[in-house]
Amino acid sequence: MKPALAFRQLHYPASWQVLPNGEIIKKAIEDQLAPWWPKFFGYHLAKLGALSAEIDIPNSTINNQVTIGSESDLINIVGDIDDLPLQAHSIDVCLLSHALEFSLDPHHVIREANRVIIPNGYLILTGYNPFSLVGLNSLQPYRKNKTPWNEHFFSPMRIKDWLHLMGFDILSDQRCLHSGLTGQVTADSLNNQWHRFAKKYVPSLGSIYVIVAKKRVLPLTPIKPRWKIRPEFNAVEVTTMHSTRTVNNANESGIK
Repeated sequence: MKPALAFRQLHYPASWQVLPNGEIIKKAIEDQLAPWWPKFFGYHLAKLGALSAEIDIPNSTINNQVTIGSESDLINIVGDIDDLPLQAHSIDVCLLSHALEFSLDPHHVIREANRVIIPNGYLILTGYNPFSLVGLNSLQPYRKNKTPWNEHFFSPMRIKDWLHLMGFDILSDQRCLHSGLTGQVTADSLNNQWHRFAKKYVPSLGSIYVIVAKKRVLPLTPIKPRWKIRPEFNAVEVTTMHSTRTVNNANESGIK
């Protein structure tokens, strides 16, 4: 059975510049993830999708970084993010930036990322928060046919439920940009009184979520079988019918 979202048309953006205030969103995501990159260790880091490919990763200890997605200048490996051309358990860190909203089967995209991540590897997800000013803008009739409001936004709680079912531990769930992201958003407008108030008192209403999760794989512990101790062998004296009859016959004949 195909998922319900499989029947809609796919409009995956090729760059952050296609999205309203995309550069502002990209900069906010980079600021949120900047403290995390030095904490990730391993050999391979994969950026999944064109938007992930444009995210700058400074101060990373992982030298081998590949980008997977549709053909573009920043893509190293051409492929679909829901069918990654990678071996299982081969990637230490995966970055999925704003990919679920534009995917036909977002749950399968996460499962595919889970397949290629090594045990104790990391998955980073970013996207639009429907419980924010961006989500309210999607209810406007004249925005329903415009990107990104014509796509389906998934709540961070739902994303975390999917991750928990796959065995991930949520290390961080951050929100940023308490703005409707309409019109021209500038750095000065992000420092106004409303933005400072919302960031301090209602941080969960940020328009962009940034989730960092770690893949947990519990080792199998062998269970020792419970060996049953065999009972000791005890010799039992048995008197046969033949010996009994012999003794009785001797008594009757008067043999002493």
